[in-house]
Amino acid sequence: MSKILIIGVTGTLGYDLANASLQASHPTFGLVRESAFSDPNKSEKLRLLSDAGVTLLKGSLQDEHSLVEAIKHVDVVICAIPSKQVLDQKLLIRAIKLAGGVKRFIPSEFGLDPDRTRVSEFDNGFYSKKSEIRRLIEAEYIPYTYISCNFFMRYLLPSLVQPGLKSPPRDKVTIYGDGTVKGVFVNQHDVAAFTIATVDDIRALNKTLYLRPPGNVYCMNELVDIWETKIGKKLERTYVPENDVLKKIKETPHPDNMEMVFAYCAFVKGDQTYFDINEANGVEGTHLYPQIKYTTISHYLDTLL
Repeated sequence: MSKILIIGVTGTLGYDLANASLQASHPTFGLVRESAFSDPNKSEKLRLLSDAGVTLLKGSLQDEHSLVEAIKHVDVVICAIPSKQVLDQKLLIRAIKLAGGVKRFIPSEFGLDPDRTRVSEFDNGFYSKKSEIRRLIEAEYIPYTYISCNFFMRYLLPSLVQPGLKSPPRDKVTIYGDGTVKGVFVNQHDVAAFTIATVDDIRALNKTLYLRPPGNVYCMNELVDIWETKIGKKLERTYVPENDVLKKIKETPHPDNMEMVFAYCAFVKGDQTYFDINEANGVEGTHLYPQIKYTTISHYLDTLL
């Protein structure tokens, strides 16, 4: 079993990745900044991970020496840092080259495929920075797997895609576009399980793993239908044309506009949902790993009642 180093283990996804790695019996390491041990919330996570069997190594993405030394312990490196720090992976890529021996690098993406996303005028480089990291990995000939899971369920779905709300509406709902474009949402725990499944799988080497579970692909009209059935009530629907959505995104300062950008990508633009995967460059995760039981959107919406 490959030895795995996870960077960002105190984050929500990184924590799930570490637990999924342990459950799959991989020797698991976590790179942790010194300051995390004195943070009450992070230190508790670190205690739980350590007790479960994760080996914690001190270091940071700003310290090349600590990166190289940590990478020498492992076969696979997974980065799960926040998207706003994505360019901090540049030094990590250099450290992977210096350390040698890494047979797989999974960079911090875990969202829409940045090479297929064309909203750079709205997102302040959110996706183009991820593409920049991809090109650097490829230029350095580092073996990789990219994880494209579209959207986590914990984004947008808790409000039924109503930016600014914390819970689903019970009376009125705003729908961007005509409500017929389908988006994809995957539970974060499931993303972690699919990610760990790839690390020793030659079928996912130097490819993008796309996650589009059949039970998690819905348009907004269908999402509202499901929610109405669960609450036993019809909602008043207001449709916002695409041009009006774009106008509102442009008028709202970054990063406050990002919820709308994500909603636009998922349910108006919709170019991530259906496309023919080039088998030379991509694979469908639910086809490769049918044994992984994923959370459906309908089940997730039950938790919001």
